Amino acid sequence: QVQLVESGGGLVQAGGSMRLSCAASGSIVSSNTMGWYRQAPGKQRDWVATIFSVGTTTYADAVKGRFTISRDNAKNTIYLQMNSLKTEDTAVYYCSGLGYWGQGTQVTVSS
Repeated sequence: QVQLVESGGGLVQAGGSMRLSCAASGSIVSSNTMGWYRQAPGKQRDWVATIFSVGTTTYADAVKGRFTISRDNAKNTIYLQMNSLKTEDTAVYYCSGLGYWGQGTQVTVSS
């Protein structure tokens, strides 16, 4: 069973930056597609970014140019660097891979 544990969330002012981490219990990061999703209060869970096994990345339009997904294979960890944060980025952020989900980490962007 794979466990994914997110960390790095918190409170930040609009325009600020934050980096989320997602540590996997097994060596799944380097050879599998991994992604970040988010869910704002009262809304559905939305896809944010994906990093494929070959290293290519793709982003939702809402975050393109501001967020960067990356991975550290040695640490079995993926990251989400978030810059120029907006209040509408406020949500619980989840990482996912191989059908597994983390517990989520809250990101709150204040105006």
